[in-house]
Amino acid sequence: MTKHASSLGASALQTFPVPSRPRGGGAALRLSASDLVTLAPGRDGRWRPGLAEQPLHSEIFASAGDASGAGLALALARDALASAAATPDPLAEPHDLRHVLWVQDARAIERGGRPYLHGLPRDMRERLVHVAARAPEDALFALEEGLRCRDFACVIGEIAGNPRALDFTASRRLSLTAEKHGVALWLVRLDAQADLSSARMRWRVAAAPSARPRWNADAPGAPAWAAELFRARSHIPGQWTLRDDDGRLRADRPARPETAANQNARDAGSRAAPPDPRPLVRATFGRSLAARARA
Repeated sequence: MTKHASSLGASALQTFPVPSRPRGGGAALRLSASDLVTLAPGRDGRWRPGLAEQPLHSEIFASAGDASGAGLALALARDALASAAATPDPLAEPHDLRHVLWVQDARAIERGGRPYLHGLPRDMRERLVHVAARAPEDALFALEEGLRCRDFACVIGEIAGNPRALDFTASRRLSLTAEKHGVALWLVRLDAQADLSSARMRWRVAAAPSARPRWNADAPGAPAWAAELFRARSHIPGQWTLRDDDGRLRADRPARPETAANQNARDAGSRAAPPDPRPLVRATFGRSLAARARA
C-alpha cells in the first residue's frame, strides 16, 4: 500500500476531534455512536468511491451484456484523475496529459466489444491506448507492463471468465506492481465468479435506471449503476447506487424496500372501521355552551 493510502486513518484522526479521556486516570475511554460517526467521515451517502485516495488495485465483476463493468471502470478512472488534478502537488505537472491504457483479451472483446472512440468522453479520446490480447496470459502481461510505466495515468483491463492464468499469484503481482509504481488499475471481470484475489476493492455491478433528465424527459439519462462493494480495506462493504453528479461519481444508498409486515399493517389500517358520521363539533346556535353540554 502506498504511503498516501496508508495515511488515511491518521489523517482522519488529525482532522476530526477525538473524545479525550476523563481526568482522574482510572476511567476507560468510551466512544459513543456519534463519536464513531465523527471519526469515520465518508461512511454515508455522500461517499465518493472514485477519489484518488482509493486503493490502486480494484476489481469489477459485471455481465458483458450491459457494458456496466467498463462504464463504471471508466467513471472511476475519470473521477480519480479529476480528484488528483484538483489536489495541489508541487512536483506534478499543471496539466496531466498522460495516456490511459485499456487492455482486453479476445473473449472480452468477443462478448463486450472494443471501446468506441466517439462514445468516450472528450478528454479521453486522445489519451486512450488500446491493447487487444489474444489470451488472458498476454492480457496480464500487458497490464503488468502498463503498471510499470508511469507515463500512463491509469490502466483499465477486461478479462472474461475465470482463466487459470488469473490466479492469486497473478493478482498479487498486479497489486504489488500498482502500489510500487503508483499507477491505478481497474480490472473488469466479465461473466466471472469472485475467486481468490488480492485486489484491495472488489465490486459487483449492474446497470441501474437513470434519473429523469431535467430539461428533456425523452432524452437518455445519465448512466447509473447498482453496485455492491463486497470487499474493501478503505471502506465498509455495502450496496450503493452510483450515478453522475455534475461530472463526479456519487454514491447513494438505495431505498429500502417496504417489508411485508409494514405492508400488512398499512393494509389493515386502510381496512379499519368506517369513520363516525357524527360531526366533530356540534352546533350551538341559540343556546349557551354550558346548556348545550348538559343536553
